[in-house]
Amino acid sequence: MRVADFAFDLPPELIAQDPPVERGTSRLLVLDRASGAVTHAHVCDLLRWLRAGDVLVLNDTKVFPARLLGTREPGGGAVQCLLVSQVDEARWEALVHPGQRLKPGRRVRFERGGHVLHGEVLEQRFFGRRLVRLWSDEPRPVTDVIDAIGHVPLPPYIKRPDLDSDRERYQTVFARERGSVAAPTAGLHFTEAMLREIADAGIEPVRITLHVGYGTFKPVRVADVEAHTVDPERWTIDVDAAGRLNAALDARRRIVAVGTTTTRALETAAAQGDGHIAPGQGESSLFIYPGHRFRAIGGLMTNFHLPESSLLMLVSAFGGRERVLAAYAEGVRERYRFYSYGDAMLLV
Repeated sequence: MRVADFAFDLPPELIAQDPPVERGTSRLLVLDRASGAVTHAHVCDLLRWLRAGDVLVLNDTKVFPARLLGTREPGGGAVQCLLVSQVDEARWEALVHPGQRLKPGRRVRFERGGHVLHGEVLEQRFFGRRLVRLWSDEPRPVTDVIDAIGHVPLPPYIKRPDLDSDRERYQTVFARERGSVAAPTAGLHFTEAMLREIADAGIEPVRITLHVGYGTFKPVRVADVEAHTVDPERWTIDVDAAGRLNAALDARRRIVAVGTTTTRALETAAAQGDGHIAPGQGESSLFIYPGHRFRAIGGLMTNFHLPESSLLMLVSAFGGRERVLAAYAEGVRERYRFYSYGDAMLLV
């Protein structure tokens, strides 16, 4: 299967640079997987396509301000550091810029609002990554200092600096497990009121966790889909969540995943449980593309994704490549907003 089969034309002005004025007001394109029919609605209309007994699965990961801006010591040259994953209390894997000037042994200083964080490059790793040590003279955990001075790691296609408002808007209202460098963007549409209405309608909300890594933006650099790999991401499904999901599967009730991250966690756990959701935690490198046999989900809510991306391939695996690309083409004609701060799509 060719990566070029997942290309589509997208006018740059349709890439959303800011969130909607209010959560829950974005548009919703609904794709009927059986017929290919498309319906135009709004996220607040979601209940029209859900039914009592459905399970709505949410990824409760929390984005942390992983982008640090500072200077080299000595020299004072500007430094950018994106924390990718925490290795232990003091060490992090990170993407740094300018990489050619930040070799092992170099030190950096990050300062903002009276807080200071020190860093040292320990190792040079693959794909421009570094192992860095971070410490602070303040009598509190380094993660607290990171939260105080860090910037929201907005996706590379948002061409503006982060704002204070992004700390709230680039975060779901149900986020609780710190660990992501990118938001599970389908979840950004939900308000507390919407979640109450969904529960009151007999739809069961279940929360699981998959920490979204920077690999979610990793371009597909191969010509053949099967040759691509995705970076591992940490997931957790506790015993209570697994029990409720398995009860739904046994009763043939529909599981609707909110987001591709939720989907990958569920399908990873279902593969390990041979069709049932295995509770536990681990890392998922599951790459879902057309031909994948879905074991867990029966519905998917997601945002619109990049051309030729692994996320578009996942959506195409669930909805059918031709039908998904036709729906995307209609979304472009109807001027839907694309990507993280954009509109949503529901496949049922």
